[in-house]
Amino acid sequence: MNHTFPDDLMEAQRAWYAVYHRLATSQHTAQTTVLRRELLRLSVRISTHPYWTCLPSGVPAARMALKQAAWSEADQ
Repeated sequence: MNHTFPDDLMEAQRAWYAVYHRLATSQHTAQTTVLRRELLRLSVRISTHPYWTCLPSGVPAARMALKQAAWSEADQ
């Protein structure tokens, strides 16, 4: 199934990857706390987005498609 994700949902997923990368490469303990909180905030924003309620079925597959689409855009 081909998905057309809302811009704000794609942006949140791209931001999640960017914050995750910053967390993985951070050397400062104080910064990791802030980054972990940001990851949590973005995770909630992504998982509770209204788009997921519009799907008749296949939400797990759609979530994977979102992750793959955002990751592909990050590689370009």
